[in-house]
Amino acid sequence: MDEGLFQDTAVIRRVAGEGLLLLAGGGRATLLQIAHPGVAQGVNDHSSFAERPLDRLRTTMSYVYGVLYGTRAEAEAISRAVSAMHSKVTGPGYSANDPDLMVWVNATLYDTAMVLYQRVLGPLTENEQDECYRQYSVLATSIGCPEGMWPADRATFERYFEHTITTLQVSDVARRIANTLLWPEGLPVPLRPAVPLNRFVTVGLLPEPIRAGYGFPWSERRDKLLNRGLTATTAIYPRLPDRLRFAAKDLYLGNLRKRLARRRNPLAARG
Repeated sequence: MDEGLFQDTAVIRRVAGEGLLLLAGGGRATLLQIAHPGVAQGVNDHSSFAERPLDRLRTTMSYVYGVLYGTRAEAEAISRAVSAMHSKVTGPGYSANDPDLMVWVNATLYDTAMVLYQRVLGPLTENEQDECYRQYSVLATSIGCPEGMWPADRATFERYFEHTITTLQVSDVARRIANTLLWPEGLPVPLRPAVPLNRFVTVGLLPEPIRAGYGFPWSERRDKLLNRGLTATTAIYPRLPDRLRFAAKDLYLGNLRKRLARRRNPLAARG
């Protein structure tokens, strides 16, 4: 049986499939990504995801779950599709195929996963952290980033990440996109009540230099509220059934497989 790029026992499969990372961390990772001026400009010029965030979310998560949980054929198919999209995202001073941008985007996914997983589900061992870190590199290398560009180890990554978040200059373009994402219009009615909570958690989880770069207000009181919420989540979330915790992964992966099946056999899909 084709297990894909990783076995089910791989640490990354235990970590990345947790719905918590998507629900509580998706906004954080996105705002970290567009804090890089090159990413923000590329998004602004070539994507409508600020107006259609759910479509962008589907594309991103289909790639992540397809590569990490799909078969090798599925991982290769979604990687080719993303690479093809990236080849069109070029403009003055940026390219989606720039290895530096690929590393930064992947770094935001990895860091967000570690922050939330270890805060809510408990710390990984040193060996597990090392293994998970190495495995996360596949999300960059699968779409063409040279393997040597991913920081060699966790200590090197931490220096890279700290340097990046303290030196990035958040652009006006990024602020405009962030405001559209955090105060969205046109969301389905059932999702609208969750917007204020999502906004609060997203802003609160951002590293302070990035939050300041966006101009988002924060306070000690808000920080205490966020920590209380995370403590409550720690008491509840790990006790949920796996089918709920991994439901988002199963949903996105299932949709990806349906789309790939339609491409292979469009006539059968119509029937």
